[in-house]
Amino acid sequence: MDWLVNLIAVIVALASVLAALGHVGYLALLNSAAGKRGASGAPVGQYVRSRWAIAGGTTAASLFAWLLTAGGTPLDIVAILIAGGSGVVATKALQSTRDRYRTGG
Repeated sequence: MDWLVNLIAVIVALASVLAALGHVGYLALLNSAAGKRGASGAPVGQYVRSRWAIAGGTTAASLFAWLLTAGGTPLDIVAILIAGGSGVVATKALQSTRDRYRTGG
């Protein structure tokens, strides 16, 4: 049974890391595009700078949860809680950023 809890913890932690890194990547893409536009991209650049703390925090929490999966079953349960929360926050932050700057139809 311990191996099953560990497997679930690892899967949740990996999904959380991917969500957090997706948010970081999207912010990096927006920042690069804003930098190329010069002064007209300044509002986007300012928004991206305000979102780095969330992206960095969720990434750090996800990586920490992944590290916790190397422990026993109690740490796996803590890892599931941390990774789950971090993944949800990262996904919502990515979605709100995408909705704000969505173009096309």
